[in-house]
Amino acid sequence: MKKTVILFVFALAIVSCNKTTTETKEFKTAYIDTSKLMEESIEAKDIEAKYKEKSKVMGSQLEAEVNKFKSEAASFKDNAQKNGEAWAQQKGTELQKKEQQLNYAQQAMLQQLQQESGVEMDSLVKKYRKIIKDYGKEKGYEYIYGTGESASILYAKDSYDISKEIIKMINDKYKSTDKKEETSKAENK
Repeated sequence: MKKTVILFVFALAIVSCNKTTTETKEFKTAYIDTSKLMEESIEAKDIEAKYKEKSKVMGSQLEAEVNKFKSEAASFKDNAQKNGEAWAQQKGTELQKKEQQLNYAQQAMLQQLQQESGVEMDSLVKKYRKIIKDYGKEKGYEYIYGTGESASILYAKDSYDISKEIIKMINDKYKSTDKKEETSKAENK
């Protein structure tokens, strides 16, 4: 009888140990392909187009200076023998200085464009992070991960990808903001 009671208690202990009393909570998670977000975002495309246009304008101004320099350099070659060695050395030094100035101007222009576009893109990224954070809170997500060039997720099921939803939401919000600005500009005229 003692053996039966001991076996019964032992069996009861084993069964109770196998029973889990902790509940596992399901986490609602998703991810966004940040590269795709930046590629398909209308606002990001507009910023990129803005700086391409600005680059063209600034580049055309610099191009005029470069063409003037090339003309002077060609003229220098033609006149070097006619005007003598002293003139050639002096003019050669002047041309070298102009070439250096053009190189500095080109580097400064590129730096300025990179800095300005970088500031705008950083601001855009901060804005998108806030939008995604608000979206996550609204939809009840515990985590929304980012993938892309600086990815920390190596694999995720496609069903967790909310990139298209976020891109659509961001583009719709940008379009409506853009239309409001156009309307207010037209009213102010």
